[in-house]
Amino acid sequence: MSFVTVSNLRKDYGPRTIIENINVEVEEGQFISLVGASGCGKSTFLRLLLDQERPTSGTITVDGELFSGEPCQTRGIVFQRYSVFPHMTVRANIVAATAFTQGTWGWLFGNAKKQAQAEAQSTLDRIGLGHVAAQYPASLSGGMQQRLAIAQALAAKPRILLLDEPFGALDPGTKLSMHGFLEQLRVETGMTVFMVTHDLEEAFKLADRVLVFDKPKWDPDDLEKGGATITYDFDARNDGIPFQTLQENTNVFKSD
Repeated sequence: MSFVTVSNLRKDYGPRTIIENINVEVEEGQFISLVGASGCGKSTFLRLLLDQERPTSGTITVDGELFSGEPCQTRGIVFQRYSVFPHMTVRANIVAATAFTQGTWGWLFGNAKKQAQAEAQSTLDRIGLGHVAAQYPASLSGGMQQRLAIAQALAAKPRILLLDEPFGALDPGTKLSMHGFLEQLRVETGMTVFMVTHDLEEAFKLADRVLVFDKPKWDPDDLEKGGATITYDFDARNDGIPFQTLQENTNVFKSD
């Protein structure tokens, strides 16, 4: 059964259409990579999934429920540039994220604060940042800051994690380490993940499916005309076979 259902989605900015005719169904727990040329609407689609922006037309449902019109704690997001609070310690960043989900605008008191601090320390220990809990983000390496940003997004226990080029600014060694970290978190949490990336190797390595965004038609006289859509849906766990083809022709791939 589909967990995230996108139907006839379209987004315009004034006279310019960014994406259109987006139709996709995603099962709970799947990892979806979004690839395509710069400016083809991948990040726009991610913002629509976050409910940060509203579609011009079409719908998105999560577990059968239409979006309410504003982001909520069922969805967490991590950007390429570390979305952490620089004036707070590493531990306080996690505590603040927990507090925001409880509607207290980043502040907790008494037993609630003690419990949140204990949970934050446990989370940091689990992701290898327990030893820097009292430090500030500026003192951490790029990989450690991005690990903190992901942990902060997970503090709300979201069912969907949205990643917008989360590892694009990291060196190759740190990127590989973060891949392992993300794969481990996915196994532990069972989250549904949508990740925008320009790295095709990364897309197919981490994801179950790879969605390619592109314009099916180009007007040489007006390159801004028309929006992008999903032109390919690859099954990343079956040698990159297009997902739709795999479903329609399963007998072709059976062993003799």
